[in-house]
Amino acid sequence: MTQIIALFSAAIVFGTVILFGATGEILTEKSGNLNLGVPGIMYLGGIAGLVGAFFYESSAADPLPWVGVAVSLICSLAAAMLGGLIYSFLTITLRANQNVTGLTLTIFGSGVANFFGGSLQKLAGGVGQISVATTSSGYREVTGLADLGTVGNLLFSYGFLTYAAIVIAIAVSYFLKHTRSGLNLRAVGENPATADAAGINVTKNKYLATCIGAGISGLGGLYFVMDYTEGTWSNDGSIERLGWLAVALVIFAMWKSDKAIWGSYLFGVLFWMFLYLPGLTRASLELCKMLPYVVTIIVLIVVSMRKKRENQPPASLGLAYFREER
Repeated sequence: MTQIIALFSAAIVFGTVILFGATGEILTEKSGNLNLGVPGIMYLGGIAGLVGAFFYESSAADPLPWVGVAVSLICSLAAAMLGGLIYSFLTITLRANQNVTGLTLTIFGSGVANFFGGSLQKLAGGVGQISVATTSSGYREVTGLADLGTVGNLLFSYGFLTYAAIVIAIAVSYFLKHTRSGLNLRAVGENPATADAAGINVTKNKYLATCIGAGISGLGGLYFVMDYTEGTWSNDGSIERLGWLAVALVIFAMWKSDKAIWGSYLFGVLFWMFLYLPGLTRASLELCKMLPYVVTIIVLIVVSMRKKRENQPPASLGLAYFREER
């Protein structure tokens, strides 16, 4: 029983990282933009939040957790949305290829993040010496409901961003399904020419969805740095791997952010399951690590065979819109 609880706790923390990334990408893709730069945006959000917290704590005689949280949140959102703005300008205004631009953004984000991460380590005195413990504690502070026993520890022993990820995913789902602006955005993603003819501003909707989606994805990188790794920086590529898992989760959830909630935790269970299965060989261990990707492929095949329209990606996903051809 203890091992099961530990597995689910690890899955929730792990799943929160990719839930942020997937929710932001779902919002972006509903506008017709295929942003494969999610890993790079998560890198930008993570390093910007860490830099902001580091310089705040270095300059303050008695740093306060809530101030560090506010500074890092603002820095993270600003950097991630800037990444989304760069992508938007290249793909919407200049009509560059979305796949190439997204992959380039991933390389750019990882390079910028690792450069500044290495610089911070030098300022802090060496590898592993970065300390933003005060800010990190603000992210990891648990609610007062963690004393409810086994169930309480499983459900309420996480930082506030864990619950924020769920709220944001539900809010995005409600926005897309039940608001006029959300329906307009979906129309842009399905057929921008028809939406344009109906008086919907295609460019505005694409820019807003991509930049706001990037901001949400960037929170995944911030959560990874401040909560998952407790305020440290590592250039081992972990954020990039999680970013690609977030992209896979978009497909798994069939472009529905509410389904991405349980999907992210399922990914977490599948990802960490190898630690709790006895007698695994090295080969079987590597096979276990493949499970999240294998499940995504199976879901994609099943969805394609069933051919339900509501489970398909937006019709104009990845395609540039040329208004003069309307």
